[in-house]
Formats: sequence, C-alpha cells, structure tokens
Amino acid sequence: MSLQPIDFMTLTPDVFSDFVTKNALLTAGDKTGCNTMTIGWGQLGSIWNVPVCTVYVRPERYTYAFMEKRGYFTVSIIPSDRRDIARICGSKSGREVDKAAQCGLTVAYGEGDAPYFEEAELVLVCKKLYAQDLAGSFVTDAGPIDKFYGKAGNWHRMYIGQVVAAYANQ
Repeated sequence: MSLQPIDFMTLTPDVFSDFVTKNALLTAGDKTGCNTMTIGWGQLGSIWNVPVCTVYVRPERYTYAFMEKRGYFTVSIIPSDRRDIARICGSKSGREVDKAAQCGLTVAYGEGDAPYFEEAELVLVCKKLYAQDLAGSFVTDAGPIDKFYGKAGNWHRMYIGQVVAAYANQ
C-alpha cells in the first residue's frame, strides 16, 4: 500500500485516538533538513472558514526552530503497532540522532516541501497561519494544566495550520 492524495474535507478522523493513543508525528523543515517529534496534543477543526490543524511545541525542542523557519508542517499518523517510532521520536533529540533513519521512515515531501513519512496511515500537510505562545496569565482553570507547567512555566507555542493536502494509506 502507498499513500494517495485524498479530499481532506471528507475526513472524519478520530482526533482523540489519532493524537492520544496512536503515534502522531509533527514534522517541519524542507529538502535541506527536517526534524520530527512525537506529539500528543493537537486539534482539528475550522477557524477563519478554513480547515485547520493546531499543534504545540516547546521552544527548547529541536523541531521548534524548523517550525519557526518554515511556512509548512505536517502531521503523520503512524500505525498503532509502531509504538517504537513514537518512543524514539518522543525521547531522542534530532540534534543528536537522525530519527527518521533510526526508525526506518521514508521521507516524502508535500506542498511547500513539507516533509512527511510514507509509512503513515494518514498525513496532513499544513500551511502555517498563526503562532502564539501560551501563557499562564490566560489560564482560567489551572487544574488540568498544573501537571504540565506547575509554577515554572515553560509554556508551549501554539501553531495553527491550514490543512492544504492530505494523504491516506488506501
């Protein structure tokens, strides 16, 4: 099987499964270099009358620099039986390891030279529309948030990307 373009407007992904229990990889960069990381936070929906995918990255992550520099990013949903990929891409830094090579992933490129992986069961290619740092001053209920930030902060940057293409393993 290979990834084929699909009409993303007809997608009905299980967001809670795709971002929480499966292996979602955020990838940014281009043909000159890229990095990927496992993500567990994300949303799919609509804002400004366009379909969007929202992801979050802490500034100290290697992927952050790629997200800041490039106008596109991808989210690749890897099959759930490949937890090894999520473990490696979530625990090792791309500064020291070529995670795609170590995981045996085949890099392909979508719109804007956005890198994604042929082994994915679903890929969203996103054009970056908006980025903003999360901040403690805007928290209205700290209950679920304290375990991620505590008093120290270390807040993520939110990226909203317009979904411009999608590929699925058919």
